[in-house]
Amino acid sequence: MAVAASDSDMRQALEAARAKEWSRIDQPAIEDHELAGYVSYHRLKNRLPDLSSQEVLAFIDAHSDSPLSQWMRNQAISAYGDNEKYGELLAVRDGEPEGTERQCHYYRALLERDPQQAAEGGRQLWLSAQSQPSACDSLFQRLLGNGTIDDTLIWERMMLAWQAGETGLMRYLDRQLDADWQAGIDAIERIQEDYSAITQVPTRIGPSNEGGGSLFAAAMYGFTRADTEAAMEAWRKIADHAPVTEEQRHTIEHDLAFYSMVRDIRNNRGWVDQVLPRLGDQELLTLRVRKALSDRNWQSVIDWIHTMPDEPRQEARWQYWLGRALEQLGDPETAETAYAAAAGERSFYGFAAADRLNRPYSLNMERATFNDDYRREVAEWPQVKRTEALMRIGEPGLANSEWFYAIDQASPQEARALADYAANRGWHLKVIQSTINAGLWDALEWRFPNAYQDQFLKWGRQHDIDPYLLMGIARRESSFNPKAVSPAGAQGLMQLMTGTATHVSQRLGIDDPTPRQVLNPETNIRLGSAYISEMLKRYRGNRLAAAAAYNAGPGRVDRWLRDGPEDFDLFVESIPYRETRNYVQAVLAYRVIFESLANGGDPQGVAMMTSSERNVSYTASLLARQ
Repeated sequence: MAVAASDSDMRQALEAARAKEWSRIDQPAIEDHELAGYVSYHRLKNRLPDLSSQEVLAFIDAHSDSPLSQWMRNQAISAYGDNEKYGELLAVRDGEPEGTERQCHYYRALLERDPQQAAEGGRQLWLSAQSQPSACDSLFQRLLGNGTIDDTLIWERMMLAWQAGETGLMRYLDRQLDADWQAGIDAIERIQEDYSAITQVPTRIGPSNEGGGSLFAAAMYGFTRADTEAAMEAWRKIADHAPVTEEQRHTIEHDLAFYSMVRDIRNNRGWVDQVLPRLGDQELLTLRVRKALSDRNWQSVIDWIHTMPDEPRQEARWQYWLGRALEQLGDPETAETAYAAAAGERSFYGFAAADRLNRPYSLNMERATFNDDYRREVAEWPQVKRTEALMRIGEPGLANSEWFYAIDQASPQEARALADYAANRGWHLKVIQSTINAGLWDALEWRFPNAYQDQFLKWGRQHDIDPYLLMGIARRESSFNPKAVSPAGAQGLMQLMTGTATHVSQRLGIDDPTPRQVLNPETNIRLGSAYISEMLKRYRGNRLAAAAAYNAGPGRVDRWLRDGPEDFDLFVESIPYRETRNYVQAVLAYRVIFESLANGGDPQGVAMMTSSERNVSYTASLLARQ
């Protein structure tokens, strides 16, 4: 009862502190509470900027194991900067702060103490395609006044603004330039009217001819996106004499190659194949291999994979496709070697390679065990006690901040102990995010907890759906956060859109759920399961196609199947949306992990896909009659 009463006092004190109603705070009642620092934080924050740097540093030192320390430092830097208390700001700083406003304050404070570092930081902040916050005005005015930001930097920023479509910023910067830049201004106007004029504008821009490179880079940026074929024709004419740096040339040619492949511009193919080895860009090489797969040009698949840098080439995805290409070209022995290399990885293509070899899947699973004595010790760690207390008083956001700050500061062993604690407390989102923050990729029991398993089993049986598929979808969609709401409005464990929830409810003959009800785990799983059931019926029980439809919508998947390449792996690579390609692979791989964990971590007998799913034609024939 004493703890509960203290929690009640703490909750009221924190509410009062946020409202700056200091007389409502019963300080003796909360003095020894784990969360007393949160009230102190608000008290000190309220005294800024008059609070001394010594007091700020004392608070930071006293709360170094809590995010409160970083929050206080950030608040002090902002307040001191706004009030030009630069000595106090530099006293509390700890290197370059986060956030543009605080960085501008920081480099303004450094101008007298370390002008060279301040100038370099200020130049980087200046070269932004968007307007910077007003906190940067003082810094920029000083750097403009002393010539650190000169006409060339003004012009470069104007070109960045042009690329970003920031016309207001362009006009502002235009007014800062003198008549020496008029030829450049005229060139911009010509190119804005007709991109092909890039072949006719002067290459010497500015008093020292230093502006031509950024002009041509900005113009080619827009031209390539507007009309890639015409841009390629223009680039052939000007490439040898365009006054661009090597970095600018690389960016221009990267864009031309990327859009030429994405838009399948046949006239550009020869140039693309010629330039790709020189560019050496993994994104471009990936597109080229996918194009070779689309064409069923198996020798080209091999050649372009071998052009990749060594590290990405060793990934399961590319070793799998090497195996497929070698198999198609009649070299089963070398193909088996490539498949074996892929099968050692825990991934969609690693599992697909294992299926080719008829081998069990490699889970590469790490098991971490802690005895009860150590777990009791972890429960007494201050970070853990604060997290627990914040959850008790209804502050889940602050609890997450405490927890993830602790994970980020922890040693590998401590991070494992914290993940184990979260798992035992049933904090599914925290344990998953903990493994991500700490890089515990092989700790599968923590990365893939059996969250809400009873409901997934229940509604899986009700709708005759593989429950591990449902768990894989929920894990990918929300990391088992029942309160998750996406920017697009998708809600809950299975990230249901409002329209989808309404549609499924009508099909089930139940009342349309309220937004609050959609966030209820059982309701969310019930509706999500019913929707997946519809997708499975639409695609004759095929889980790969149903998962793709869950992410991208059935209309798109229907279109992809009508142009389908037949084989399941080729269909996955042919999905035009990277998000959906990755989503399908993740969901199917996750379901393998969940089923294996249900078997005690043993993948023996677990199959990522059924024989029908592996061998059926991924074409319009997969569509059931609607």
